[in-house]
Amino acid sequence: MSCRIYLVRHGETIWNAQFRFQGHSDIALSPHGLEQARALARRLRGENISAFYSSDLQRALNTARILAEPHGLPVVALKALREINFGAWEGLTVAEIKARYARELQEWWHDPLHTRIPGGETLAEVVERVTRAVREIVERHPTGQVVVVCHGGCIRTLVGTVLGMDLNQYWRLGVNNACLSTLEFSSWDKGILTLFNDCSHLEKGAL
Repeated sequence: MSCRIYLVRHGETIWNAQFRFQGHSDIALSPHGLEQARALARRLRGENISAFYSSDLQRALNTARILAEPHGLPVVALKALREINFGAWEGLTVAEIKARYARELQEWWHDPLHTRIPGGETLAEVVERVTRAVREIVERHPTGQVVVVCHGGCIRTLVGTVLGMDLNQYWRLGVNNACLSTLEFSSWDKGILTLFNDCSHLEKGAL
């Protein structure tokens, strides 16, 4: 027996559509993001889910609540599942960050694990808090199926950790809004990626 984690990125926000860095900024789901969450809820409705966990930021928490509603289960909000704190970059596009923080951005692209974003976090700090939180979830639910709703950066770090990747290359993993990935854990050190960035529930006619 094993623990299956349904790993979900939150639905789209206006800042996602505008390609703005969100981080810890608490941005709401857009109408399109709400529809994306409802489409994924329909996909997961028939699954036997034992628990729902989420980042405490509203874009993730409200996505999780939509997913949990057909199952009649509460959502446990965890601050540890927040996106990376982008500090001074939050609310800015890549072009705007390049114009204001060119050196820092270049350093971060090459070594996000150890480069501190101005006013924010290093990726290593994100890896530590996210993996600790998910490990505790896996140990709490050694069997069954659990939904974890969080953010693109969190999903990249978690999947990269399970796969043994160089996490300085974590940005090579594409993670779309309201996508579904699955991880199977017979124990924490024996994780297997069984699905990644699946958006079939968002295809034309599904929304």
